[in-house]
Amino acid sequence: MKDVPVSRLEELYQLVHSMTSSTKQKESLRKKILSFGGAFSDMSNEDYSDFLGQTQKARTNLFDRKIEL
Repeated sequence: MKDVPVSRLEELYQLVHSMTSSTKQKESLRKKILSFGGAFSDMSNEDYSDFLGQTQKARTNLFDRKIEL
């Protein structure tokens, strides 16, 4: 920070703040996430376990692939 010219400090300040989410955005995201709370409560343990297994399998198939460049 000491190497940043004084004339560019405002620009640096704006850049740093542009990379942080605003409080309103964070609150909106928090509410969206919490809206899923209890979404699986009506599933039986067996169905929920099956769902988790299928989700893990799908993730593995999608993201653990070897990609040739």
